[in-house]
Amino acid sequence: MREGRWWTERVLPRVNHRGLQGEDAGRWRAPVCVRASGVVLDIGFGSGPNLEHYPAAVTRVLAAEPSDLAWELAAERVAAFGRPVERPVRDAADLSVLAAGSVDSAVSAWSLCTVPDVEGALTEVRRVLRPGGALYFVEHGLAPDAGTVRAQRAVQPVWGALAGGCHVDRDVRGLLAAAGFEVVTGRAQYVGPGPLRIWGWFVRGAARPVP
Repeated sequence: MREGRWWTERVLPRVNHRGLQGEDAGRWRAPVCVRASGVVLDIGFGSGPNLEHYPAAVTRVLAAEPSDLAWELAAERVAAFGRPVERPVRDAADLSVLAAGSVDSAVSAWSLCTVPDVEGALTEVRRVLRPGGALYFVEHGLAPDAGTVRAQRAVQPVWGALAGGCHVDRDVRGLLAAAGFEVVTGRAQYVGPGPLRIWGWFVRGAARPVP
């Protein structure tokens, strides 16, 4: 549907460009990005908000980003970064252009909730990570209490349609474990009261492929 494509391709990238910014988001984003090093696969790169948080140890960033507009909006951040930033893939579930073991770190900041084939994406991330590499993540997802989970399940059909396929009810840690990662959670908590708990269960951590 033409209206649906306009919303997804022209509106949501601008909303995301302005969303999850500022100090509050930075307190969750920065500790994830600062752990990355070497060649980094940035899943759901968007307009590049992770770039300012990457340390000098990051030498190159490979963006997995489906939106052309988001990539255009990233131009200023890419220029300021001063190191190579490329967009070799659109779909994180198809990293076939990247060789096995060619990535030192992967980063996902509020992106795994929206990847359509998240299981396929995690399988691909596991393949391209070098031995000893890790996926560093901060995500929102399936809440730990039954009441909030019921609310998440109820709003998901409408929310997913409005938010470009975002899922409030994905069990990120469970998906990572099922894909063959050992998950270490650094922080997990609600960041919003009342109804905001539906969107506000945040989890931050690291996932390393199990040999």
